Amino acid sequence: MAKARVKVPKKAKKGEVITIKTLIKHKMQRATKDKKTGEPIPRNIIHTFEATFNGKTFFSSKWDTGVSANPYCAFTHKVQESGEYEFKWVDDKNETYTAKAKIEVA
Repeated sequence: MAKARVKVPKKAKKGEVITIKTLIKHKMQRATKDKKTGEPIPRNIIHTFEATFNGKTFFSSKWDTGVSANPYCAFTHKVQESGEYEFKWVDDKNETYTAKAKIEVA
């Protein structure tokens, strides 16, 4: 099970560029073999991240084998209106993890 954390300012001025910080605690599993049985253990890493604001995607990225455990991602967004952010991470098992945050724009 993964646990997502996001940091979004609660308030901003119209046209302000804000910084958004995200982190997901995920037990990343690189492709390896079971030491007892020799059977392969498939890789399970976060491979996709997407950020939406009021239902519209404004930031997305694809991650590969170089991604660290508990990946951290920070980026900016120019806000024009109040609304809700939704963040989505997807791993190799197609499990999806989400987090939401609201912002008030004056």
